[in-house]
Amino acid sequence: MIEVEKKFPVTDRDDLLQRLNALGSISGEVEQHSDTYYQHPSRDFAQTQEALRIRRVDGVASVTYKGRRYVQADSSLKARQELEWCLGSDDHDGANMDQLLIALGFTMVATVNKLRQSFHWATGEWSDFSVTLDEVAAVGLFAEIELLVRDESQIAESTQRIAALTDALGLCQPETRSYLRMTLEQQSLNSPSS
Repeated sequence: MIEVEKKFPVTDRDDLLQRLNALGSISGEVEQHSDTYYQHPSRDFAQTQEALRIRRVDGVASVTYKGRRYVQADSSLKARQELEWCLGSDDHDGANMDQLLIALGFTMVATVNKLRQSFHWATGEWSDFSVTLDEVAAVGLFAEIELLVRDESQIAESTQRIAALTDALGLCQPETRSYLRMTLEQQSLNSPSS
């Protein structure tokens, strides 16, 4: 699958929640996410715009690989292949996967912690969308609009649909940086040598 998403800083949580409610969204429970990102031993993921992480959601681990971005006219839109799988019960916290990645030469870059609440629609024009409200530690509050498509030919249409939902939710000024990049920038600002 290809994940197509756009992210926005949120200045008024209550307004966004009211708009989501008015559009008939269904809210999920708030989850604690802890995403540990890794650097490939011979390829610079920052340059290739790829990502490999172990995600722990309320203590249950999965692995995610995000491929290179598909080039889009709208540079604030991210479209790329996403592969994700849950780790088995013998590695529910991801410790074994962490050891495997380190043994293979990967290095840990940073861990991004956030509280996430997801919203979706059971039916209607937004039923294939998800919206997440992310409170990212030391970084801020953001909303992500996400749509999964089967192939690259569907990306252009999804761009228009994301723009329509963005307008309906009153979101503006998209954020192009990843949570990882913002976290690393914040850590750099807070380091003693800054």
